[in-house]
Amino acid sequence: MKANAAPLLTVFEKKLRLEVPLFQRQYVWNQDRQWEPLWEDIARKFAEYIEGRKDAPVHFLGAMVLDQKQTPTTHVERRQIIDGQQRLTTLQIFLAAFRDFCQEQECDELANECDTFILNKGMMANPEIDKFKVWPTQLDRTLFADVVTARSRSALEKKHPVTKRKYARKPNPRPRMVEAYLFFLDQLMDFFIGSNSQTPLAQDQPLSQRLEESFQALKNALHVVVIDLEQDDDAQVIFETLNSRGEPLLPTDLLRNFIFLRAARMGEQPEPLYNEYWKRFDDPFWREEIRQGRLTRPRSDLFMQHFLASQRCEDIPIKHLFVEYKYWIEHRKPFASVREELSTLAKQGDNFRRILQPKKEDILYNLVTFLDCFDVSTVHPLLLYLLENNIPDDYWKSISGMIESYLFRRSVCGFTTKSYNRIFLTLTRSLRNSRPLPENIHHHLSGLTGESTEWPSDGKFAVEWRNRHAYQTFQKSKIVYILKRINDTYLNSKTEKITIESLLTVEHILPQSWLEHWPLPDGSKGLSFDKLLARHSEDAQTEDTQAEDTLRRNAMLQTLGNLTLLTQPLNSSVSNASWKIKKPALLQASLLPINQQLVVYDDWNETTIEKRSKELFERALKLWPGPTRKSA
Repeated sequence: MKANAAPLLTVFEKKLRLEVPLFQRQYVWNQDRQWEPLWEDIARKFAEYIEGRKDAPVHFLGAMVLDQKQTPTTHVERRQIIDGQQRLTTLQIFLAAFRDFCQEQECDELANECDTFILNKGMMANPEIDKFKVWPTQLDRTLFADVVTARSRSALEKKHPVTKRKYARKPNPRPRMVEAYLFFLDQLMDFFIGSNSQTPLAQDQPLSQRLEESFQALKNALHVVVIDLEQDDDAQVIFETLNSRGEPLLPTDLLRNFIFLRAARMGEQPEPLYNEYWKRFDDPFWREEIRQGRLTRPRSDLFMQHFLASQRCEDIPIKHLFVEYKYWIEHRKPFASVREELSTLAKQGDNFRRILQPKKEDILYNLVTFLDCFDVSTVHPLLLYLLENNIPDDYWKSISGMIESYLFRRSVCGFTTKSYNRIFLTLTRSLRNSRPLPENIHHHLSGLTGESTEWPSDGKFAVEWRNRHAYQTFQKSKIVYILKRINDTYLNSKTEKITIESLLTVEHILPQSWLEHWPLPDGSKGLSFDKLLARHSEDAQTEDTQAEDTLRRNAMLQTLGNLTLLTQPLNSSVSNASWKIKKPALLQASLLPINQQLVVYDDWNETTIEKRSKELFERALKLWPGPTRKSA
């Protein structure tokens, strides 16, 4: 057999048909496990080419094994796909989506060029079949033909409309190949056109230019390994060998080998270097897996990913970690020796461990606790850069407040988290070009605009604080964090220091089941969900004050102004009782200052919820101050 690395599109350049054997399974790839990671790889190369970074290392999308098939002279050349049929099929679907997107954006010449990599042209003995570059297994053929020949979203959706079973809440999913095409089309739309929450990359460049650069990335930056079998090769044995289950090496394992092999070649003694600098990374701590986004990875891999990102100020996908680190060392030459490299890695490894497991007296503790609670790890490269620069504690205090405020205000406003990686890497790059000063960070974050990146103003923050449904915005742990932080603002030098040992839960002061003991402002009883639904279906022309007051109360009881913290036993005992019973129970059993403030409220209703919401917001403004710019 012969193995060759080749640009992706060269596989589809010849006039040939790659056939999936009938005995292979149908198309099974899905969004979470395959389409999204594939799109991330492609989008990364698109971004590099659009930004002019064409010297970045190529990315290998995987391997495919092809077996020769005897083909009559008048027919299109055929190969049988022994391994890689899911990947090849998906790449054809992606190319069809890219072609159709180009056509939709009136880039006809580029769309026609893409078409040559999807469909064979010229004379063919059996054009209805021979025209396809990839020909799936029998059960998938009609569907595949629909996807790659539809040439638009509307045409494909017309052929495969959404269906729904009787009484089902959700529609039936479309066939996987159709879903794959629609997924890639949506991703291309967001990447090149943008959305309400995200602006497209390099939007100042003409769309046709960005599409052309991206097509060049497809031609040059994305490679595959093609293994061609010869006459005596056993296709089944090779297939089983390629798909056997071995324990894969971690990226950090590969990097360690790369580093110490270089040390030996350069005349530096590996064993002393290992004992002094690398031995710490063989501690079980670094092998423990933690979740980051949708993936679970060992801490050692996450550290190397964040370290490299902090150095290069670029997004480094973890599966590209080894090749990107190797490229950085060989082309940028950031260290004079392997000793200097290992010394830096050791120091930053200690810093990363400090980020993951800060002590309570550490100046980083409050910020890292917040980041952990709100599941934001995209700040870690920035933190590594700041720790590298040994900034003083007063800088840390100021910077921690800015970062937390930026993230917290965006969270309250329900803004997207998709851009955080790019935002904090851009900030790191900006600081490397200037200085890691608090004022530079504040100026940078204050200058961000648009929902995808902005630091919300006091006005936006106030509106969302008063009105947003807390449980639709935050998990319970985040609400507990918010209320505990506000609770601490009531403490001062004159109050006793209280340590909370009990597990605290979120309590609705006006309970969610309020109908029995909490009449509406006019004294009437609120309406149940069924009665509200019945009133709505009656389509009454007259004003329905009872229904409107019920809906208003249901909305307000879910806002932060109506929430507090209690221990679970107290929560259960007073949960749905009237305010006359609930208030003294709260004040007697809870020493939390945030609950002791409730003594001033004789009644608890919509008016008092608004009043308390405003009071809590004034404290939130001091905890999470905003940007310097003035905006609505």
